[in-house]
Amino acid sequence: MSNQIIETAEPFFFLGDSAKPACLLVHGFTGTPKEMRWLGEFLNQHGFTCLGIRLFGHATAPEDMIRSRYTDWMASVEDGCHLLRGVSDRIVFVGLSMGGILSLLMSTRLKVEGVVALSTPYSLPRDYPIWLLNVVSVFKKYVPKGKGKPGSGWFDQAAYREQVSYPMNPVRSTAELKKLILEMRAALPKIEVPVLLMHSRDDTYVLPQNMEKIHAALVNAKGATKLSIGGSGHVVTRDAARHQVFDAVLEFIQRVGGED
Repeated sequence: MSNQIIETAEPFFFLGDSAKPACLLVHGFTGTPKEMRWLGEFLNQHGFTCLGIRLFGHATAPEDMIRSRYTDWMASVEDGCHLLRGVSDRIVFVGLSMGGILSLLMSTRLKVEGVVALSTPYSLPRDYPIWLLNVVSVFKKYVPKGKGKPGSGWFDQAAYREQVSYPMNPVRSTAELKKLILEMRAALPKIEVPVLLMHSRDDTYVLPQNMEKIHAALVNAKGATKLSIGGSGHVVTRDAARHQVFDAVLEFIQRVGGED
């Protein structure tokens, strides 16, 4: 029996105006499309088609994630992009955390108008070598997500209680995430489209200096904007400052879509 998608964590598709760019929304490591759903609903209210994909191995059970590889996550983004081409030939990627990594990387392989990368890591908080993570994963399948108690990084506790993600980080998958980060780093100088980077100053999970490092590597982008926000933890699309995030994403998409 394969694992069913967790309730409320399903992928979503909101059809908008085909004359406007379509938005591919990409959730984070161990996360689900639910992280991106409120943002998708907001953008759709402004006429944009939004597809919130489910990355391979996510939103079901952690063992599904352990079986998946970083190339599977790249393929999930590619599939979503091709599905959206049925609605619009102009597409903007919007990714949270690992979704931001994927959005930046895949913008060098697929035709997009621009990229929004939210709370995106340039390196892992504890940067162990890939071979070591693979060895450790044989003996230890999961590790806690952060130092504090679960939810301690959130400003909106009601939103945290509704959050759906795997409770622990699979060690084997962390090795895949590291491989993906290295792919993204190699791709950053090749990105030529406009990029908006957003990060909370209060993110204790992926520290804000990650945004500075990504920005510094975007040497060929047609404008790379940094926006620092406060009063939010890592999941900026659902935490207390989300409306500020939504407005900034909307303004960026309208700008790269030629609507200003």
